[in-house]
Amino acid sequence: MYLGIDLGTSELKLLLLSDRHTVQAACGVPLSIRQPQALWSEQDPLDWWRALDTGMRMLAGSHATQLRQLRAIGLSGQMHGAVLLDRQQRVLRPAMLWNDGRSAAQCAAMARETPPVADIAGNLPMPGFTAPKLRWLREHEPALFARVATVLLPKDYLRLRLCGEIATDPSDASGTLWLDVAARAWSSELLARCDMTIGQMPRLVDGDAVSGRLLPAPARDWGLPAGVPVAGGAGDNAASSIGMGRVGAGEGFVSLGTSGVVFLGTDGYRPNPGQAVHAFCHALPGRWHQMSVMLSAASAVQWAARTLGFDDVPQLLAQARGLDDDRRRAAPLFLPYLSGERSPHNDPLAQGVMFGLTHGHDTAALAYAVVEGVGFGLRDGLRTLSPGSGTGTTALSLVGGGARSAWWAQLLSDTLGLELTTHDGAQAGAALGAARLAWLADGGTPDDVVQVPPVAAHYRPDPSRHAWLDERHRRFDALYPALRARFTA
Repeated sequence: MYLGIDLGTSELKLLLLSDRHTVQAACGVPLSIRQPQALWSEQDPLDWWRALDTGMRMLAGSHATQLRQLRAIGLSGQMHGAVLLDRQQRVLRPAMLWNDGRSAAQCAAMARETPPVADIAGNLPMPGFTAPKLRWLREHEPALFARVATVLLPKDYLRLRLCGEIATDPSDASGTLWLDVAARAWSSELLARCDMTIGQMPRLVDGDAVSGRLLPAPARDWGLPAGVPVAGGAGDNAASSIGMGRVGAGEGFVSLGTSGVVFLGTDGYRPNPGQAVHAFCHALPGRWHQMSVMLSAASAVQWAARTLGFDDVPQLLAQARGLDDDRRRAAPLFLPYLSGERSPHNDPLAQGVMFGLTHGHDTAALAYAVVEGVGFGLRDGLRTLSPGSGTGTTALSLVGGGARSAWWAQLLSDTLGLELTTHDGAQAGAALGAARLAWLADGGTPDDVVQVPPVAAHYRPDPSRHAWLDERHRRFDALYPALRARFTA
């Protein structure tokens, strides 16, 4: 048995996988986000550990026999968050998360420096990344900054509690802006720009390697074998790629989670910072990937469901699905920048917009506009990736909570002009990937372990719908540049 732990933003997921590729158990524990000020987004790392303890006790109550057969543990998690520890390994403040936008001024300062950050890190300075957060801390909380002995990424705080090791993997470290992504090593130069040193960084361990072994206390509390290995693990999207078995050049997926992601494996290290593309190390040694990220995907639809008075997201999707194509073509356009945006705009001040409202529009039309707008945002990201992916792509897997809706999946296929495939277990892609990385750390081979899960459904673009969605996307495309100065003001 192999345990995958995925520390998401809204939920911590656990998945127990057998060596026959069957999921034996899965559960989730909800998490909440604190937003004490505009643009701030924080969580208490202690809440992550409490959630893990709750989830493990749930599994121990229902699958104690399987847990006693555990061979290894793998970790996946939300990227970029800054977990700050003092010399006694105590948490100094709430962790600033990937969708925290307070460090825009620090990003602008980093962009002016020579040589540019992107020359080493392969990525533009963005508020979501870890390094700008520490520069913000240096300016606004200097006394606390002086006490920082170690900076961990979110999943790596769980590793510390599990096995007492301060470590991370190259895929997650790629999102700090402190990693020389081509060399897969910490950059002293980039760290120095934040008045930090390699001594404050966790050691780097490949995602499929052993990073440490489970401590006696959690093993006893949860009924696990003592000393089982804990794999290096991966950032959530690289882990999802492992879970979906999509690790080759040009292979990848679209993720409809809290954020929206288009992920493509590449034939080498291929940075494209001019388009705000993320070029990161993959979870497996010697591999890289590209990724575009929009900050509000399923979260935009959840916001619309609350705001428009629907009972839940499925009810909103049902209303949007009920529109015929003529009414969809006449719907407003929605810019889904509720938390600012990354790819391709790199603009933390961008805002959501509903454009083209008339007396003829009802809640169903607004619901459709929001879902369509998320698809258009993903399409913007996709077109930044394809030229640099190293190989063309005509099909992608679809993962995340949004993959549960067949109608949404078909609309997304029509919007992107790509075949999309859903898989059994796709909703737990990152947790499955973490479990598979545990299996690899236990001696499994990629050919045996990193397999494509069974296909649940195929969605192929309808040419006529793609044509009129293409026309609507051109109008959508013109809105952001026309409004950008207003957002800044």
